[in-house]
Amino acid sequence: MRLTKMIAGAFLISGVLLAQTSDTKQPKLKSEKEQQAVMAIFKAAEPAARITATDALITKFADTEFKGTALYIATASAEEIGDWEKTVIYGERTLEADPKSYGTMLILARGYAGRTKEFDFDKEEKLTKADKYSKSALELLKTAPKIRPDIADDQWEAQRKLWVSEAYESLGLAAGVRKKYDDAVAAYKSGLEVVPGNPNLLTRMATSYLDAKKNDEAISTANQVLASPNLNPQVKNIVENIKKRAEAAKAAK
Repeated sequence: MRLTKMIAGAFLISGVLLAQTSDTKQPKLKSEKEQQAVMAIFKAAEPAARITATDALITKFADTEFKGTALYIATASAEEIGDWEKTVIYGERTLEADPKSYGTMLILARGYAGRTKEFDFDKEEKLTKADKYSKSALELLKTAPKIRPDIADDQWEAQRKLWVSEAYESLGLAAGVRKKYDDAVAAYKSGLEVVPGNPNLLTRMATSYLDAKKNDEAISTANQVLASPNLNPQVKNIVENIKKRAEAAKAAK
């Protein structure tokens, strides 16, 4: 038995893309009970329930070929509820089961890059992990197959590019924590080459310019974000603040 298109579609609706991996092997179900255990994961409406269902599957069917997919789902679910400790645990287990799970790498990269602070005693260890996962995901995404064969080529390419831009964003965040602002800007620019005009990347880049005291560049980049149509109000407030700070710093010189 194979996972049906209906199940894959159902999980896409829940908001997490199925099997973000470069592993092309199609997992098989070995029994009706295993199928029911897998279905329990996809039917679970809440992230905590998906984690519980994943644990149940792996406990009852230790040799299941859906181990990598199930653990990825648990990783994404742990991130969704904001449990970073569980995110790392399930993420590392996912990569043991599926070393090509670039979806897991992206989750861990943004977690390490976004949560690490300047004065953390293990700052460099965590940022090194962020860099490693980002670069590994970028490499896999160069040749990643479609997660579902029925996805149109243009839709798949657009999604793949978004994931590539996410990897560059994590590299930029890690560089920013190290106060290597030029490296951060370079990473964001690489992401923008893939997804031009991305407001999130532009906002990150404006912040890096501000931190580097490159006020003209910060203002110019902020203006690009503010010109974006249908800009999220929260992002707009952040960018307007960046622009005001850059203008004040420029005027004070």
